[in-house]
Amino acid sequence: MFVLRNVGTRAVNSPPMKSFNSQLSDHIATGHSWLCVGLDINPENLSKINPTLVDLKDHTKKVIDATRKFAVAYKPNLAFFERWGSKGLTWLEETMDYIGNNTITIGDAKRGDIGHTAKQYAISLFDHFGFNAVTLNPYMGRDAIDPFIQNPEKGVFILCRTSNKSGGDLQNLGGNGQRLFETVAEYSAGLNKNNNVGLVVGATVPEEIKLIRNLAPGLPLLIPGIGAQGGDLEASLTAGNKNGAALINVSRGISFAGDQSEKSIHDAAKDYVEKMRMIAKETNF
Repeated sequence: MFVLRNVGTRAVNSPPMKSFNSQLSDHIATGHSWLCVGLDINPENLSKINPTLVDLKDHTKKVIDATRKFAVAYKPNLAFFERWGSKGLTWLEETMDYIGNNTITIGDAKRGDIGHTAKQYAISLFDHFGFNAVTLNPYMGRDAIDPFIQNPEKGVFILCRTSNKSGGDLQNLGGNGQRLFETVAEYSAGLNKNNNVGLVVGATVPEEIKLIRNLAPGLPLLIPGIGAQGGDLEASLTAGNKNGAALINVSRGISFAGDQSEKSIHDAAKDYVEKMRMIAKETNF
């Protein structure tokens, strides 16, 4: 049985916080980093034979400890927790507590349902688990998005042009002179009244990042696909941070780096951030 933790509430007399997009920009500027560490922790990728749930929990803490110095955000993918049922949801609660309140957290849930259901998802992800932002599927329209964008302090990243191989099957379909992902970009920009809407755009399609930037200037981008999926770091980082901020998400390339020791994970995160800083210096974005 779960108890509502109210991790997202504040004291009645406390000053209002900045919008999510402003908070994200501040974190990027302070840390001089654009790294989002994806927590896709599964037993199939662990080097240990027949790992237990305890082993997965330990590895998750190891990843967080090794990357705290470099990560602007952590992105737990809910599927990797939900596969374990109630024990996995407890693990997710423990992970959120372990991350703490000093780093942006993004619930990679890809939710998208009708209004009254979406409201329950928003309460779960924001109020119970305490995520700062979540990923959303816009296919069902505004009903699926509105409950998540009422509080300016909480943000969303709407799936726009994803990094997976079949992402273009629907996203590249044309209509009214635009491809679907272009329509999603423009539509999402129109929802950004509370400065808390962003987009998911894959690093495997850097030219389309440039196009989306023109259609949705100012919206933060969450860019997956670097590392195992072969996305272009320099092109993605440069295009993503023109006319707005962008997070570069790396999951397996950091969480399961080298011999999976804390040092290997630390060094992988450090290497990514150093490359990003060099790109930023050279391109002056």
